[in-house]
Amino acid sequence: MSKRHWALMAATLVSIIYGVTFTIAKDVMPEFIEPFGFIVLRVGGSVLLFWMISFFGQKEKIAKSDFPRIIAAAFFGVALNMLTFFKGLSYTSPIMGAVLMVTTPMIVLILSAIIMKERMLKRKVFGIVLGLAGTISLILYGKSMINAPNEMLGNLLVFINAISYGFYLIIVKKLMDKYNAFTFVKWIYSFGFLMVLPFGWNEFDAVNWALVPADIYWKIGFVVVFSTFLTYLLNLVSMRELKPTTVAVFIYLQPLFATIFAISLGKDELSWVKIGSAILIFTGVYLVTQKKKVISE
Repeated sequence: MSKRHWALMAATLVSIIYGVTFTIAKDVMPEFIEPFGFIVLRVGGSVLLFWMISFFGQKEKIAKSDFPRIIAAAFFGVALNMLTFFKGLSYTSPIMGAVLMVTTPMIVLILSAIIMKERMLKRKVFGIVLGLAGTISLILYGKSMINAPNEMLGNLLVFINAISYGFYLIIVKKLMDKYNAFTFVKWIYSFGFLMVLPFGWNEFDAVNWALVPADIYWKIGFVVVFSTFLTYLLNLVSMRELKPTTVAVFIYLQPLFATIFAISLGKDELSWVKIGSAILIFTGVYLVTQKKKVISE
């Protein structure tokens, strides 16, 4: 199996884990841990895991000139990304939040064209539009709007989250081309932890751990180890071989896998609209992930 196929499998696995996470994390927040407090726990736990595993990896020294890029990656990929998303969802409805979140691939396509001078192939644009259409129909179908205390601000924060993640994918790509992933990932999360700590410490400190049930501890562990630590590593694997635009389009698969997981638990049911949405999503991902043909393109 080629490195590209491994990268595509890694990106797909990330989408599966994130799809499951929506259901698992919902059981934890906000009943037992408030969102910002949970972010401190996620990032802090991941910092420890990244530093522990780095001792067994390749030893490389990071050039001082690359630390500003690492700090920028920490800001856009960890701090701003997580804080705006969780806070935005607390203000707006999950439906609007999810719809705005999947604008990320479109944002990455535009940023890649501007910053990285990546050519906007018609096939990629069409694939992204198909995936976006399938994702929006999957999110909207059968859902009911809930009370949104400050929908305008919430929508703005979630949109900032999408832009932030787009910048992160582009910023970290150059680090991937220069270093082994374990060389810089520990620094990205270390700087990211320092950035989120002032926002989430009070909420983290307010948690009464004696009242947290055992099953919630397991779910917290899943989010820290799999949804944060493992997915970050898998994303780095995929970004080594794939363009930022290709990696970003896999975000379309997250609501699809979330729906499949909900159906398996008996919390949702299959319908022709969901089947049609799935076809659109997979078709869009297929078009974006296909390698460029020299003769035709």
